[in-house]
Amino acid sequence: MSVPAHQVRARFTADTVTVYQAYPPWIARPALAAGRFVPPFRRERMTWIKPSFRWMMYRCGWGGKPGQERVLAVEITRAGFEWALVNSCPSSFDRALHPDREAWSRRLRVSPVRVQWDPERTLRLAPLPHRSLQVGLGGEAVRRYVDEWLVRIADVTPTAHAVRAALDAGDDTAAEALLPPERPYPLPPDVAAVIGATAVP
Repeated sequence: MSVPAHQVRARFTADTVTVYQAYPPWIARPALAAGRFVPPFRRERMTWIKPSFRWMMYRCGWGGKPGQERVLAVEITRAGFEWALVNSCPSSFDRALHPDREAWSRRLRVSPVRVQWDPERTLRLAPLPHRSLQVGLGGEAVRRYVDEWLVRIADVTPTAHAVRAALDAGDDTAAEALLPPERPYPLPPDVAAVIGATAVP
């Protein structure tokens, strides 16, 4: 069965959804110790969260890229995640979502959240025809993320390294078995409409 071009897929429970970020050790270690993001994490900067583990692996090179050596699984409330999407604006103009560039620019100026759809990745990080959602949090959204939505942080760097080791050994079946399970996320129709996603029944 084909995957819709714009579908949110994630690991989630009845109340939470897991997103991924990669940081240098000097940011990740204090966050893991505190169970929340603390300095030197900077609230003033936009921070990008990704529901897709494979896309995160593509971005951070399985935790091998400088400055992205520690991969974090951040469990946040579904209510917070959906607030971010409702209050988002696409990073680039999309005529399907805004009637003209002026309307998009107005939305861009006031929105604390950016969204973009990038090609999802295979196990070996080749691009797929369907897309994966990236969510950029700034301003009020970062504050809410850190102070209100965050439930727990886990270090999944060992998982990233184990998957990479299995792939390097040519054992794609073992690598696949190590991936966190993800399934279509049931976005409410009004939330899906804001980001141009396919709603899941």
